[in-house]
Amino acid sequence: MSKDISAADAVACIQDGMTLAVDGFVGSVCPEELLIALEQRFLDTQHPAGLTVWASTGSGDTRGKGLDRLHHAGIVKRLVVSYLNLNRKLQKRLVDNEIEGYLLPLGVMVQMYREIAAGRPGVITHVGLGTFVDPRHGGGRVNAITKGDIVKLVELEGREWLLYPTFKPDVGLLRGSTADEDGNISMEREIATFQGPSFAQAVHNSGGKVIAQVEKVVPRGSIHPRRVVIPGHLVDHVVISKPENHKQTFQVAYNPVFAGDEKVDVASIEPMPLDIRKLVGRRAAMELRRGDVVNLGVGFPEFVATVAREEGVGELFTLTVESGSTGGFPAYGLSFGAAMNATSVIDHTYQFDFYDGGGLDITFVGLAEMDRTGNVNVSRLANRVPGIGGFFNVTQSADRVVFCGQFTAGDTDILVEDGRLVIRKDGDVTKFVEAVEQITFNAGVAIGRGQGVLVVTERAVFRIDADGPVLVEIAPGVDLERDILAKMAFRPRIAKDLREMDAELFQDGTIGLAATITASEGRINE
Repeated sequence: MSKDISAADAVACIQDGMTLAVDGFVGSVCPEELLIALEQRFLDTQHPAGLTVWASTGSGDTRGKGLDRLHHAGIVKRLVVSYLNLNRKLQKRLVDNEIEGYLLPLGVMVQMYREIAAGRPGVITHVGLGTFVDPRHGGGRVNAITKGDIVKLVELEGREWLLYPTFKPDVGLLRGSTADEDGNISMEREIATFQGPSFAQAVHNSGGKVIAQVEKVVPRGSIHPRRVVIPGHLVDHVVISKPENHKQTFQVAYNPVFAGDEKVDVASIEPMPLDIRKLVGRRAAMELRRGDVVNLGVGFPEFVATVAREEGVGELFTLTVESGSTGGFPAYGLSFGAAMNATSVIDHTYQFDFYDGGGLDITFVGLAEMDRTGNVNVSRLANRVPGIGGFFNVTQSADRVVFCGQFTAGDTDILVEDGRLVIRKDGDVTKFVEAVEQITFNAGVAIGRGQGVLVVTERAVFRIDADGPVLVEIAPGVDLERDILAKMAFRPRIAKDLREMDAELFQDGTIGLAATITASEGRINE
């Protein structure tokens, strides 16, 4: 008998007070049809209410789609998530102390489903030690009304670890591409498989209901067995989505390149105009070394891939993304997680195993604020709770960490013009502060591990050592006192050999990155 039912009928099994697991990654693999139905049911009936929602990443588009459909007062009691930057309405609920909230590392959350499925007590890892998820520094709690502990400090074999205990999901909402009449699910049109198999196993083995949104249902046995990502015995209900609620990402309806079905000639793509995003991407890319395995975060770090593509150096190193893609060139924006010309796409559970175990040579991540010790905050900013995603996993495990971002925040007008930086209007928000609001990156712990740490902005480059930031480079066209030191809440140390950033970074055309990569051994700590 077919498991195909309507979205409204499927979500009717979600009752007050249940624990709901929701799949999704940034702007992709979001079970939007199911979330629409759940939202409508609540608006019509005020049920289900008081849900505990676990979502490894809060998928959305900043305009109300995705997980933000659950923002209405009363539907969510507690939210556990890694990344919430695209869910502005839920963020407000958290900031206003209207729902309980926890931020946990993305890698931990996706690995959690494997532990639940196997009946193990939780994820034991070094990831998160010394940060705000460490019970000694807040335990991942987002606001004042959040009281319970869901992270434990333990000692094993003479070392400190964090234990993230498992939970019991009552219902799981996920998405695939195609289902057959027995509920076997394939994901051939998605950008990746993410944690699909572990997710479904975890819900099923907890006695919960698995609901899968798909594009179509095909006859029994017609999906090639090696294309089946989620076996049918794990799936309780299948919902055929409207096309508009099943876009490949919230940015594109479907791109065969993102699914790996086509290749794109990257040389034919128009170069990106030279703005401060490209400038930061260029300077950051100069830290690459031949043979590096690389991770790229969201925001400014995404443009390292753009620069690498334009410079034709993709074969000199391997780009990876938390979603599971390896090789090629990662996409950005709401298609982050996809990649053009990827060489492989694995479950991101296994991608995080690789990251956590020290497989990364270098990671490029965003910069929200940094203090005089070199600690970084990207997770809690005034009236925003963007979250952390895979930030902990990559920054605590990579050999080298490069923070990328704009020097100030707010409304700015900053140009690259005539071989120099021109600041027409500077931001009114200081990002280099006396003390960060929340420790997302503990510089002391990182330096103690022997990691190399660099901060790249459009006008200044800092090296981080045991005593905090050291200013090592400034952009041509800027005034040290007026444009840098006066815009910081603390006075950094200034390198005796303070130099201008390389002139070619501020010129149109290519910058000869291949030669730079070949000669870049030891650049961060030189």
